[in-house]
Amino acid sequence: MPLKYPGPIRSFTAAALGAWLVASTASAGPLLDAAIEAERLAAQNDARGAFEAMRSGLAAFSQTLPPTVPRALFVSDVPKAYRAYAAKAEPVFMTGEKLITYVEVTGLKWKPAPDNQRQSHFTVDLELTNDEGKTLALQKEFGNFTFTSHSDAVEVYTHLTLDVAGAKPGGYVLRYTINDVIAERSTPFELPFTLKAKG
Repeated sequence: MPLKYPGPIRSFTAAALGAWLVASTASAGPLLDAAIEAERLAAQNDARGAFEAMRSGLAAFSQTLPPTVPRALFVSDVPKAYRAYAAKAEPVFMTGEKLITYVEVTGLKWKPAPDNQRQSHFTVDLELTNDEGKTLALQKEFGNFTFTSHSDAVEVYTHLTLDVAGAKPGGYVLRYTINDVIAERSTPFELPFTLKAKG
């Protein structure tokens, strides 16, 4: 069955997540420092500075974590933006229908890039098995993505498109592995799905 390269990356995001900013003695570090600085700036009516302090603290904290996929799911169309997607009600596809997966990645390492920018780089390996665990397709670097930004991002997102034309109706498991090239760390995730015959 043909394997098609994923569509282009549409965007990236650096989102401040308030739940990550609960200060405690156990969380002393980038998050606590960022929260204190953000509170100080907010008290001075510097909303822009407070947000940037939060964003920078989250980005620094994120890089202390292993690569993680907070969200991965089948969608009915190419996502338009971060968390702007139409999720499939069920992981059921008609034979010949392409599998589009929305994927968020966090915990990526960033390095200096030209023009005073920052860059992350990850690849995606693919394995397709049937519901009995037999490998039907295996491809290293099915996807190869580089993000360049003026600052480290907390999270990035992309979509992966797989064409399973020729596969018979039945149950399958799609396994993707995210490989952080800079940090040399990986994390896998699985998405079971079902193919049904047309008609």
